[in-house]
Amino acid sequence: MTSRQDALAVLHEYTQNPSLLTHARCVEVAMRWYAQQQQLSEVEIERWGITGLLHDFDYERYPDPTPEGHPYKGNEILGELGYDQDIRDAIMGHAGYTGVPRETAMAKTLFAVDELCGFVVACTLVRPDRSLHTLTVKSVRKKLKTKSFAQGCCREDIQLGAEELGIPLEQHIEQIIQALREIQDEIFPPA
Repeated sequence: MTSRQDALAVLHEYTQNPSLLTHARCVEVAMRWYAQQQQLSEVEIERWGITGLLHDFDYERYPDPTPEGHPYKGNEILGELGYDQDIRDAIMGHAGYTGVPRETAMAKTLFAVDELCGFVVACTLVRPDRSLHTLTVKSVRKKLKTKSFAQGCCREDIQLGAEELGIPLEQHIEQIIQALREIQDEIFPPA
């Protein structure tokens, strides 16, 4: 299996944008958190984390949702680098327009955490204290209902992700907040 260090090198080779790098890290942490909750082996936790870390690695260079763009190009690159098919399938499945079904727990989890991680970070950015430690599920739910907030975020995907995991949306939001609290200072460095 490819190591996290190798995956990080791939991410940094293709991605320079600090926001995209932060998003990759957030999704990695959320994937690891869910894998740990399922009491998966250390090897599986690492694989889930790598999947989260690499899910958008090609987006900066190939942003178009076409067969020549994201995540198709990334899938091709990861195949050439020898990444396992289940990792590549999960990454393809996180973009609904690919038509790749999300059949594994890893694929369903990646889809579920991707949009919600970005949304939770956006909710935290507008808080006076910029702290995940004071962010509540109620606050996130309120922002989800405010269509003018984080307009680029697909709220339908957030809802569908929770449904595919088989948990209530409120529980999913709480778990993402808890997971991201582990890297509060990485996401929002202290002044």
